[in-house]
Amino acid sequence: MAHKISTFLSFLTILAILGLSTAVDYTVTNRAASTPGGVKFNNNIGVEYTKQTSASATNFIWTTFKQSTNADKKNVTRVSVFIDDMDGVAYASNNEIHVSARYIQGYSGDVKTEFTGVLYHEMTHIWQWNGNGQAPGGLIEGIADYVRLKAGYAPSHWVKPKEGDRWDQGYDVTARFLDYCNGLRNGFVAELNKKMRGGYNNGFFVELLGKTVDQLWAQYKAS
Repeated sequence: MAHKISTFLSFLTILAILGLSTAVDYTVTNRAASTPGGVKFNNNIGVEYTKQTSASATNFIWTTFKQSTNADKKNVTRVSVFIDDMDGVAYASNNEIHVSARYIQGYSGDVKTEFTGVLYHEMTHIWQWNGNGQAPGGLIEGIADYVRLKAGYAPSHWVKPKEGDRWDQGYDVTARFLDYCNGLRNGFVAELNKKMRGGYNNGFFVELLGKTVDQLWAQYKAS
């Protein structure tokens, strides 16, 4: 009897460990299945790949943000991905990710790799803190592209390091700058994200790196 109880407890422990990466339910719906982009999604990417990549992206984001406990993370139990007949590339809202079937159709390169990068970016928006809406939009987009960069899905058309006009220009420009800042202090982006849980001010850069964000931007441009 004791052996059975021990075995059962071991089984529960394994389930608990697995639960850390499977607690989120991912759904994928192709609402543009009859369009050329929807057909291309089904043929080149697919629902199962999207589910698997969504889970992998989430785990990568948690690791990048150093969120090892549920208390560190947003309380999200379901993320829904939709392939829609719409303009643009993609957006995230209310724990949903919407990807443009028209963009998929028009992309001439490796569409599966590009889709993966887009998914990592949008999934970051699901999980990142945004300073209760006070953080610059360019910083929010920059952090999402920083995750995409660190995951190895930065496309060739991105700006090179030290390019750009402002630190909060967003997307690839800000991602490259954040990568530089993280090189000055390993874990900087994770700590910045954690600070943004309750609000935001530019002083976070001083607290973490000892210099104003404008000083850091100038240093980055001159490096």
